[in-house]
Amino acid sequence: MSSISKLEKNSTYLKVIWNDGEESKFNYLWLRDNCPTAHDKDSRHRMFNILEVSQNINPTKYSISSDGKLEIEWSEGDHTSYYDPKWLRENCYTLKNKQKYVSPYKLWDSSLEKNLKSIQIDHDEIVNSDDGLIKWLELLHYTGIAIVKNAPVEKNSALKVLNRISHTRETFFKTPFEVINIPKPNNSAYTAHALRNHMDLPWFENPPGYQFLHCLINSAKGGDSSAVDAFAVADYLRNNEKDTFDILVNTPLKFRDKDYTQEAVRSVYGTAISLTKDGDYNDIRYSIATLDALDCHPDIMDSVYKAHHRFGNLLHDPKFQINFRLEPGDIFSFNNRRLLHGRTEFDPNSGHRHLQGYYMDRDEIIGRLNYLKQQL
Repeated sequence: MSSISKLEKNSTYLKVIWNDGEESKFNYLWLRDNCPTAHDKDSRHRMFNILEVSQNINPTKYSISSDGKLEIEWSEGDHTSYYDPKWLRENCYTLKNKQKYVSPYKLWDSSLEKNLKSIQIDHDEIVNSDDGLIKWLELLHYTGIAIVKNAPVEKNSALKVLNRISHTRETFFKTPFEVINIPKPNNSAYTAHALRNHMDLPWFENPPGYQFLHCLINSAKGGDSSAVDAFAVADYLRNNEKDTFDILVNTPLKFRDKDYTQEAVRSVYGTAISLTKDGDYNDIRYSIATLDALDCHPDIMDSVYKAHHRFGNLLHDPKFQINFRLEPGDIFSFNNRRLLHGRTEFDPNSGHRHLQGYYMDRDEIIGRLNYLKQQL
C-alpha cells in the first residue's frame, strides 16, 4: 500500500514523494477543489464552488498527519483538508500522464466466427447471478458483441434480462421495435431485402450506444446475420493506409432521415471515425442508406469519396466480417457505435422472421459494469 514519505512545497503545487520512490505533483487549485469535504455525503455531488477562492490559494501549513493523511491548512476560507493517500495515489494525474495508454478494447476479425461460443452467454446465467451479468457487460464493453442464448421467445420478454442492466432508450420506433416484413415500410429493416452492414440511427446527434435484437422466430429461408468490428477496420486503416484514415477522422459527413410516419426531418454531421482524448476509437458513424448528399469542399470531394469507398469495402470484407444465423431465443447484443450489422435477403413466403429490437445508451452499460466491479 502506498504511503507518503515526504512533502515539498512549490509555488503552484505540492510534491508528494511516495514510499516506493514515485513522485506526484498536486496543484493547489486541484487539491482545494477535491477536498473530501467538497462533496455532499449522500448525493456525492460537489457542493464546494472553486470560484469562491482565488487562483492564488496555497497552503499556509502542510504535513503528514499521525494516521498518514496529507493535511493542508489553506490560505483562504479558514479551512483544513485531509487527503487519504490511497485516494491521492489512485487519482494522481502526474503518474497517469506518464503511463502509456493501453486500449481496453479487444479487436476482432473473421476468425471470431470459428469461436462464436466465446461471445455467447446463457440467459438464465445473466438473470440469476451478478457474475453472469458482469460477463455479459464485459463482452459488450470490451469486445462489442455478445449473443445471449436460450432466452424466452414470448414478445417483450427480453425486458427482464435488459432490466438487469438499466432502462432502455425510447425512440420514435417504439420499444421494442418490431423487425418484420411489413407493407409500405418506413425503414429498410422492415423489408425482406438484404441489409448492408450499418449502424442504426446515424442521423441522431447521439445515436443509441447499444442495440439488442431478440429473435422470436426465424424459419424463413435466408435472413442470416452479419457483423463487423468497425474499430478493427479503422485500426487496419490507421496502421496501413494513414491518408485514408485521416480523411475519415477529420471530414464530417452528412446523414439524413425523413421518415414519412414522423413530422420531422433529422439531419446531422459526423465523422466516420471519431477518437477519444487518448486517441482510441470512440465512435463509428456509417450507413450507406442514410448518407445524405455530401457538401465537402470541391477540392477534397474526390478524396473523401475514395476514403469512404475504401472504408465501406473493408467493412464488408470477408477477412473482417462474421456471419451467423440467429435462432429463436437468441439476443444479438452489440455496441451500435462500434459494430456494424447486416443480414442477407430472406424469402417471406418460405417462413416467418420476427425480431424485437431494443436500444440502450452506452452510459448505462459502462455505469452498471463499473458499479458491479466496485462491489467485488
